[in-house]
Amino acid sequence: MLTRRIIPCLDVRDGRVVKGVRFQNLRDAGDPADQAAHYEATGADELVILDVSATAEGRANAAHTVAAVRAVLGIPLTVGGGIRAVDDAARLLEAGADKVSVNTAAVDDPSLLTRLSERFGAQCTVIAIDAARRAPGVAAWEVVTHAGTRRTGMDAIAWAREAVARGAGEILLTSWDQDGTRAGYDTELLTAVSEAVPVPVIASGGAAHAAHLVDALHAGADAVLAASIFHDGETTPSALKAVLAAAGIEVRR
Repeated sequence: MLTRRIIPCLDVRDGRVVKGVRFQNLRDAGDPADQAAHYEATGADELVILDVSATAEGRANAAHTVAAVRAVLGIPLTVGGGIRAVDDAARLLEAGADKVSVNTAAVDDPSLLTRLSERFGAQCTVIAIDAARRAPGVAAWEVVTHAGTRRTGMDAIAWAREAVARGAGEILLTSWDQDGTRAGYDTELLTAVSEAVPVPVIASGGAAHAAHLVDALHAGADAVLAASIFHDGETTPSALKAVLAAAGIEVRR
C-alpha cells in the first residue's frame, strides 16, 4: 500500500508567507525558507509553494524564493503561480522545484499541460484546480481562477479528466468554499474527482485538525495539504502522522 503524504503549503506574496480565508485578507506568516526548514524537520513529506499574487499581478514567480527554499530543503518541492509558458516552468525547475503547478494558464490554454508533460514528464506536471460549488448543497462544482475572483463556468470534474488526458500527473484540488475556513475538506468533491481520474489527488482547503485529514484520505485523496494549522504552530506533520497511523492509514514515519 502506498503511504499517504502530508504536505504543508506556503502561500507566498512579495517573498513572504501569507495566509487568508478564501484567498482574501492575507496576513503575514513568516519567511519561506525558515518555514520550509521547520516543516521538513517536523515530518513533512513534501512542500508546496504557491505565489498567490503572481497571476493576478501578471508577473513571473520569484525564482529566487524557490532557490532560497531549495537551499534548506531535501524533500520534494512543488511550485506554482504565474507559470504561463514552458520557459517559466523551466526557470522554476532550474531554481530547485521538483514539480510545477499550473492553474489559470492551463484553463486559458489547456495545451500548456501537454507541452509541460512532453518537456518535463507527467511526474513534474501538476494541475491545480480551484473548485467552487455551483450552489450550496449541490454536488456540482465549477472551476474558479484568479485567486477565486473569476468563475469560469467549467465543470471541475470534467476539467480534471481533461487535464489528466492532456498530461497532468497529479491534481492539487482546492475547495474555494472551504479554503481557510477550518471547517474541513470538501470530501464530496474529493471523492468525485478521485473516482474520475487515475492520478494522485492532493486535498486542499479547510483543515483544522487531524480528523479532517483522516476524512479526506478516506474520501479518496492520496495526500493532504494544509497551511494554517502549521503556520499557527497548532500541530506538526509528525503529530498528524501519529493520528493517521492510529486510524489505520499508512504514512511515512
